[in-house]
Amino acid sequence: MSLPEVGAAVSVLLGFSPPATLSTKSSSKLNEVLAPNPFDRPRAVLLLEVTGAEGSHFLVGSEEFSVTHKRDVIWSTNTNIHLPGEESVSVLTLNEPLSLDSENELSEKELIDFASWLHGSYVNVAKEQFTEALIVPLENEDELRFDLSKKAVREFIKSLISLSHDCHKAMELHHDLFGSKNNKPELIVARFGAIQEMTNKHGTENVEQAMRLSVHVISKIFVSLRNAYKGEIVGVVVYNSASEPMLNVIHDSRQSARWLVETNSLQNATVIAAQLMVRRTVAWTTGIMLIIATLLGIYFLLNMSLTRDTLLYSNVKLD
Repeated sequence: MSLPEVGAAVSVLLGFSPPATLSTKSSSKLNEVLAPNPFDRPRAVLLLEVTGAEGSHFLVGSEEFSVTHKRDVIWSTNTNIHLPGEESVSVLTLNEPLSLDSENELSEKELIDFASWLHGSYVNVAKEQFTEALIVPLENEDELRFDLSKKAVREFIKSLISLSHDCHKAMELHHDLFGSKNNKPELIVARFGAIQEMTNKHGTENVEQAMRLSVHVISKIFVSLRNAYKGEIVGVVVYNSASEPMLNVIHDSRQSARWLVETNSLQNATVIAAQLMVRRTVAWTTGIMLIIATLLGIYFLLNMSLTRDTLLYSNVKLD
């Protein structure tokens, strides 16, 4: 698939029509990944861009994404997702800095809560520095262990906690808006670049474990979103090797309503009088025909002979 086709798929999932520039070949590709019923759309999409990991390596051996649709995306330039105005769709961007108890460090409570959410554990031996570890179990009876005394690992965990916090804020916002009269489609846009930052600053050490934990966390985030949206949400994960976003959301200006009105052409009084006469003649003729038909129907109904057939047609029970 091409990147414009991915953007068109997001628009269709939100319940909007794809761009008019989409070719017939691209439309057939959308039919391969979208449900055939155009009235059965989730109207909620999580669009997540992950940098620093190629899709083929990111998903290798991951049971969480074993049933997803995977497509290689041909990327040349960035693509815009054209959506209606803000009054028709809700777009929430999650790339906000994490609000920590301290300015630069994660608190122990935040680490404990994050480990508990992942059904793991946070170990801080003797409450001393450089003795912290985060242990996360996986479904295949394996576990991931991260030494939080390393700055690169700590920054990576901080980014994951920030992403999870932002997604929980999105769920709270959806819960507040759920059931309101203005039930708009929702697009959640997020960008996760912690793997890329770890690779650029500290090499490839711990990158494999970081990717496995990222898959696990993203999977749990999507499960939480799916429960909050009662299954009416689709996740789109795009792997980006560039520093700039691949997909940009643009709100198209709302088109003014068009009404069918008569053109004000220069006509003389004779033509206008003729048009009025024709309209009145047609209206009176139609009304007279309806009155006559109604009177004839009433006359024949009142003077109808009582035979077996007429009684049967009148729903009269014959003994």
